[in-house]
Amino acid sequence: MTGAFLAGLVAGYGVAIPVGAIAVLILGLSARTSFRVGAAAALGVATADGLYAAVAALGGAVVAGLIAPVAGPLRLAAAVVLLAIAAHGAWRALRPRTAPGGPADGRRGLDTPIRAFAGVLALTLLNPATVVYFAALVIGRQGGTDPGAAGALLFVVGAFVASASWQLLIAGGGTLVGRMLTGPRGRLVTALVSSALIAALAIAMLLPR
Repeated sequence: MTGAFLAGLVAGYGVAIPVGAIAVLILGLSARTSFRVGAAAALGVATADGLYAAVAALGGAVVAGLIAPVAGPLRLAAAVVLLAIAAHGAWRALRPRTAPGGPADGRRGLDTPIRAFAGVLALTLLNPATVVYFAALVIGRQGGTDPGAAGALLFVVGAFVASASWQLLIAGGGTLVGRMLTGPRGRLVTALVSSALIAALAIAMLLPR
């Protein structure tokens, strides 16, 4: 049983560690807002990874085969959403400031923990490659046999713990960046750099592979 948990842990780190648009988004959210918002977004990613790990552990090759035909449209949808987030972030950074307490002073977009969790969860679920990745690992480890309920559960828990720990580390890094860049100019630079990186990574998703 320990082997199933460790396999999930390794699989979770394998899918979480490569820096992509979601990681940059979490980093930027933490830098602009607070660790609470970044942590909520991080847990949204971990929840999506855990759900996909569960689907892979229970469905394996069947689920991967069903998802393959819609992988392209889902990747396109994810890229469009990321471009919209990048554009919105840049617009918010560049727009004229109003007096505190005015209409533009309220939090919008992903700038609250609940919105950050729900938004990043939905965005991460648009990446079908994650379930294919987990399915391949499950099939390879089990040789195509049923891992059993306990083994599947431990695999999912391991994947969730790995993803959550890594994404929370990224959120913490964003909080440190935000504290170092506390002035208006620092916040502006952070927001624009984050938006530019998200846009670049989203465009990269659209390029032929």
